[in-house]
Amino acid sequence: MRALAVHTPPLPADADLTPALVHTGGIPGRWVNATTSSARQAGVTLYVHGGGFEHTQPQLEPLMAYSLSRATRRPVFKTEQRLAPAHPYPAALDDVTTVYRSLLDQDIPANRIILSGESSGATLVLSALLALRQAGTPLPGAAVAVSPLTDLTLSSPSLDANDGQDVVSRSVVEHIVTQYLAGAPAGRAPQSPLHGDLHGLPPLLLVAGTSEVLLDDSRRFAAAAASAGVDVTLDMYEDMPHAFHAVVMSDNPLPIAATFLRRVSDWVDSAPSRP
Repeated sequence: MRALAVHTPPLPADADLTPALVHTGGIPGRWVNATTSSARQAGVTLYVHGGGFEHTQPQLEPLMAYSLSRATRRPVFKTEQRLAPAHPYPAALDDVTTVYRSLLDQDIPANRIILSGESSGATLVLSALLALRQAGTPLPGAAVAVSPLTDLTLSSPSLDANDGQDVVSRSVVEHIVTQYLAGAPAGRAPQSPLHGDLHGLPPLLLVAGTSEVLLDDSRRFAAAAASAGVDVTLDMYEDMPHAFHAVVMSDNPLPIAATFLRRVSDWVDSAPSRP
């Protein structure tokens, strides 16, 4: 994200930052609403930011939340999950599932909740689906995962094939995984979503650039999800790097930004269990 969104424009004047619900389970974050709909009317998009499990960009992420609110036509809550290395796995995952459960506790129907994240945030979204299903918690209506790391054993061929073409390198991913797991098994779910039982997950939109080192993490997860009977869509953007969608947060976004947001909006409308 940092490499693609250098200049940060202000939030649009119509951004409503009023908390849409009373609480979020004690997990900090920020509400951003680009619509006139309330959480109880339209539901909520829960946005989990990326940053390699270690970093946050508080000036940029509200802009992504605003764009997601417009695309999904509902208020967005941007989580401020705990970060590694001070808080390794499962701290961030626990924060995401806590926020999600707080929405259910406040009578937001599960099928009106969308989980969305990019990079490590996308990994947390997929991990959260597995953890919630394992716990018997009603799952959200849909999930969007952009450039996820799905196999923390780092076995995907594109980690080597696309190394040098992407804004992220294999060595960076190795560092991220080491810091995040802090000794937890890399080949086990939910921390490594590809290694979990994917049956029963909600409709998924996976997004990847063909130049990114994590391309095959999206491909392999999409194939595994489809084999498990999940309604999964994989959108691949030609020659785009890791988390390319971050250009929506720049002051002069590329046309690909509008394409991405329009695609998310159309997919939400057409998903089989449309929220």
